[in-house]
Amino acid sequence: MSTLGPISEAGTGRQQLDVDLGARSYPIFIGDGLLSDPACYRPYIAGERLMIVSNETVAPLYLDALRSGLAAFEIDQVILPDGERFKDLATLNRIFDALLERRCGRDVTIVALGGGVVGDMAGFAAACYQRGIAFIQVPTTLLAQVDSSVGGKTGVNHPAGKNMIGAFHQPRAVIADTATLATLPDRELAAGLAEVVKYGMISDRPFFDWLEDRVAALRARDATALATAIARSCQNKAEIVAADERESGQRALLNLGHSFGHAIEAGTGYGTWLHGEAVGVGLVMAAQLSVRLGWLAATDLDRIRNLVERCGLPTEPPADLPSERWLELMAVDKKVQRGRLRLVLLKGIGEALLTADIEPALLQETIDQAIRR
Repeated sequence: MSTLGPISEAGTGRQQLDVDLGARSYPIFIGDGLLSDPACYRPYIAGERLMIVSNETVAPLYLDALRSGLAAFEIDQVILPDGERFKDLATLNRIFDALLERRCGRDVTIVALGGGVVGDMAGFAAACYQRGIAFIQVPTTLLAQVDSSVGGKTGVNHPAGKNMIGAFHQPRAVIADTATLATLPDRELAAGLAEVVKYGMISDRPFFDWLEDRVAALRARDATALATAIARSCQNKAEIVAADERESGQRALLNLGHSFGHAIEAGTGYGTWLHGEAVGVGLVMAAQLSVRLGWLAATDLDRIRNLVERCGLPTEPPADLPSERWLELMAVDKKVQRGRLRLVLLKGIGEALLTADIEPALLQETIDQAIRR
């Protein structure tokens, strides 16, 4: 269970949280207008050179503001195509090409400006280039601000499975400027809420209760509600990452709904479904399987499904993804151990567990019924 206690609504001013990893600890800055504030960056830049990694959607909106705040440094940039379908080794190589063409040394710092795809690829490039260089996360989507920018998971997709090629490489800092959410499409905002709901389901029931009350405000982009949700989500993730950086135990709980969701993403073609949309369905399916196992009350399933729907997310998977394909894709999930599929399921709202104690027939029934719906 989370140790965070009751919800205290945050203001919109600058907040700082810390991910406690000893010598590799780093801050998460949350607030309006941080993107061009040099004070957020200066202590965490390794040398005098920066390589900004962004994409074709985000760069026109925010690259100039970022560069203005970092004008004291020598800046290069690489702009990637936008979309999950480009989260692959071929696109990753464009970052290495840029680093090598500019003759960047180990003292260059990568700055990832964008959503989860940009952050994951820029972080993976930083993990690999000359065996490891510094990087800073500047997430511009809700999903990236509450989840993917924190914790040091980096990587790319493979046609056989999502995020199957990657490394753990922690950023020097995370700078979450909430003002960037003003340009986020409604569909992307909803996708980010899936990861927010996940934290309440895993270990933070007071947060889940708060979300039920404040989901309309979040979808309306109420600044105080968004700042509170981002801070509480980051606190939850920082607590788990500090306890289990390399996902040997507790951190696997952060994958609630993801085994189902990743199967949807890979099975439909990356980018057809947004990650958060697939996770929203996955949260509901994990709850349905938990009910079938006799672990979760049906009333809790109803609350979960209702909240996911109110976030503007789908609760049913694509009907044209056959059940046998689901099982093929889930068999290459990163939580498979010794050939056994392990899933994150629920004993209650705020009480998740990782288990391999799953009757195959009940998993099959959960998938089949979801498809029929």
